Amino acid sequence: MVQNTKNGSGSTTSKVVSAAIGGLVVGLMANAGRKVAMQMMDASYGEWDEILKAEHDATLMIFDKLQETGPDETTKRTMLLHQLKHALTKHALEEENVVYPTMRENGLTEAADELNNDHGYVKQFLFELGKMEPADQTWGAKVAEFRRRVETHQREEENTLFPQLRDKLSPEANTAMTTALNKEGVIAA
Repeated sequence: MVQNTKNGSGSTTSKVVSAAIGGLVVGLMANAGRKVAMQMMDASYGEWDEILKAEHDATLMIFDKLQETGPDETTKRTMLLHQLKHALTKHALEEENVVYPTMRENGLTEAADELNNDHGYVKQFLFELGKMEPADQTWGAKVAEFRRRVETHQREEENTLFPQLRDKLSPEANTAMTTALNKEGVIAA
């Protein structure tokens, strides 16, 4: 039981509660600052399609690091898989909540639906790799297959669909897309 003893400026209990609330506020502010800083790095790449391409490149770098690991590097594989999951989840939310709806609004409905379907398989790969033991001899092959699927998806977006969408949008609409993408990225970061 906490004893309420007065020592000039209030009770011990109120000081503990105040300190806990202060710590919570500082923690929340630090998390918000981290999110903004993370998205600011992405936003520095420019327009929405350039931001997404930079995220694609960053994802492939994580895949590279994963593919360089061996079955005896289970901790490293686990950490890199966690990084990959975070990067792909953030990226998918940006695309699913901003880009694909805009594609649908601009006559690219079938393509948007196919890309969204691809995201389901990304989640499936992440789920399956998460269930596998990182030391499993088939783990590396699963990562390689996953990477091939992701690269195919990325190439279609970067080389065909994103340029088509950019051309369909006015300069103001492209700017609005960039703003919306950055807002979504802060939420997901």
